[in-house]
Amino acid sequence: MGMLYYGDRAEPIEFPDALLAHLKVVITTKLRRKESFTLGWRHTITDPAGRSTLWLQESIPLRFVFTSVEAGKLDSAVLQDFAIRASSGSGLQIELDSWYAAETAEPQRLVASAA
Repeated sequence: MGMLYYGDRAEPIEFPDALLAHLKVVITTKLRRKESFTLGWRHTITDPAGRSTLWLQESIPLRFVFTSVEAGKLDSAVLQDFAIRASSGSGLQIELDSWYAAETAEPQRLVASAA
């Protein structure tokens, strides 16, 4: 399980390593271009009900921590999908359940939700 530290929050936001690796590429690319955007997701059953959204901009501290030592393969179709969605008016909305399911199942192509 990877961790995203954002802003002055001491507690990390947990994401599957594979998802976090894809997010890292899209987030750093957009922030390097000084393009702010939102990242949102529905809470999983282990969290209180609801959803969360982060406003990502280059002036807010950001750190990615991965549990895996080796970097996994990135799916270019997922990266492209994430980049398009991050540039949309609704921002990048992630479907966490499919990424968590993929951690315990056979690898499969994962995409962001259309919401």
